[in-house]
Amino acid sequence: MSIWWSLHLRREAASVPLARRLLLGAMETAGVDPDVSYDLSVALTEACANAVEHGGGADARGASAGYRVTAFLDGEKCRIEVADSGPGFVPRRGSPCGHTAPSTAESGRGLCLIEQLADHVHVRSRPGRGAVVSFDKILKWREGALLGVS
Repeated sequence: MSIWWSLHLRREAASVPLARRLLLGAMETAGVDPDVSYDLSVALTEACANAVEHGGGADARGASAGYRVTAFLDGEKCRIEVADSGPGFVPRRGSPCGHTAPSTAESGRGLCLIEQLADHVHVRSRPGRGAVVSFDKILKWREGALLGVS
């Protein structure tokens, strides 16, 4: 058995905790180790916050463009993808952590934090069409978990 879900969210700050709570609830119900759940929820929060802040302007009706969050949990890992329709960006060469923001900066550490919390991170920018941040983490399970590997 596995769990898969996808959300299309408005680029509003209130959407970030919604995505985080859905992920935490799914992992709690499935029986994922709380430390792994916490790491993934923080990484998701950072990816969603980036989509909200940088994910694009208004659509043809003048409404804020949205973003998409997709998560898949199976017996071995969780994969999360956050995709926006913004202008994209020029990814840094190598690791996002290779060039961190100054300690006084209020932003600029999200991708580095995601890389530190996940086992594998992939960032794809599509200039003029948005960005996609996907990350995987090997799961640990509580005793008697619904989805855990037997």
